[in-house]
Amino acid sequence: MKTKILALAAGLMTATALASVPAHADVKIGLLGGVSGPIAAMAPAMIDAAQLAVQQVNEQGGIGDGEKLVGVVGDSACNPQNGTDAATKAVNIEGVVGVVGPHCSGAVLAAAGSVTIPAGITMITPSGTSPEITNLEDNGTVYRTVPSDDYQGRALARTMKDRGYGKVAVAYLNNDYGTGLANAFKSEYVDELGGEITAFAAHEEGKASYRSNLAELAKGGADTLVIFDYGDGTGLTILRQALENGFFEKYVGGDGMKSDAVIKELGTENLTTFVSSSPVGEKSEALDIFNEAFKGVGGDPDAIFVTTSYDAAFLLALAIEKAGGDKAGVAAAVAEVSNGEGETILPGEWKKAKELIAAGTAIDYKGAAGDLNFDAKGDVPGTYALWEVGADGFEVVTEMK
Repeated sequence: MKTKILALAAGLMTATALASVPAHADVKIGLLGGVSGPIAAMAPAMIDAAQLAVQQVNEQGGIGDGEKLVGVVGDSACNPQNGTDAATKAVNIEGVVGVVGPHCSGAVLAAAGSVTIPAGITMITPSGTSPEITNLEDNGTVYRTVPSDDYQGRALARTMKDRGYGKVAVAYLNNDYGTGLANAFKSEYVDELGGEITAFAAHEEGKASYRSNLAELAKGGADTLVIFDYGDGTGLTILRQALENGFFEKYVGGDGMKSDAVIKELGTENLTTFVSSSPVGEKSEALDIFNEAFKGVGGDPDAIFVTTSYDAAFLLALAIEKAGGDKAGVAAAVAEVSNGEGETILPGEWKKAKELIAAGTAIDYKGAAGDLNFDAKGDVPGTYALWEVGADGFEVVTEMK
């Protein structure tokens, strides 16, 4: 009997000891994307790229002392209200320590201003390109892995001038993305390069017909229509109706128009004079590593914003590790792990990064989209290319500078 009592006591002591060991908690980050809305066709690949970074972190030891990194997907729907709602849920209900996204500029500005900045939560957007993001009073908490549209608009203007485009008309979506990109393009094309814009007009989203808008745009005699909109939404409608009615001969889009939906809906044979700008990863070992890894999980490395999405998630994980899981320290840690100084970390090198951070050694992440050395406003330089539609989809025509 005494033996049985001792055995029972030992078992209870063991159970008590095990119960006193805290279970590893998940470390959550928000992945807020345009799952619905005008970039719905682009968003899945972007989220998949971010989830690849999450997968690599967990396969190589997780966060801290083996905590699992979890990407909580939310739908910002590419508009301010949904962006705010998705961020509120992620921060206040899911308890995320950082956010990748939202995908669209209006959602970024709204979610940052209403939710993440007041909460002190770090946000890294892979595709919010409005110049207004630069000017946020964000206490150093908002970053982006994609260049500002001020750069894209000006680079597109220079590239078009170099390629012999003359008179152009500009149609842009009346939101933060469309307005910022259009104004940057206009400033460079007209004021700096002496080009001619015969018509420059905003339009609202979601109308069934834009034929009257297109007729007005065509009155100035331009042979080229520049569209700053989304190829999954209104931009597709405008391009379709312009082609159907022969309003222009050539068509140029910003990055929002580089969507597979344009090809699927309109057909390759109808897009022989259509080109679009889009960010590309700088040719590097880091880009090659990402491309191979993303292909390995069934991803398309040429899909828009996949490199910047992967980098945003991997960077956020590095910053969380650097900050010891303290969400208040994550924002400052983002710049510390990608500033051009320290041991190089390439995509997927999580185990190496963990060991160096634990040893107190400085690290420098070299991303799939570039070196990502952030300036004081959380912005990065970048590389863009002009794309045309070929037999196998979008193909690079030339780099844009």
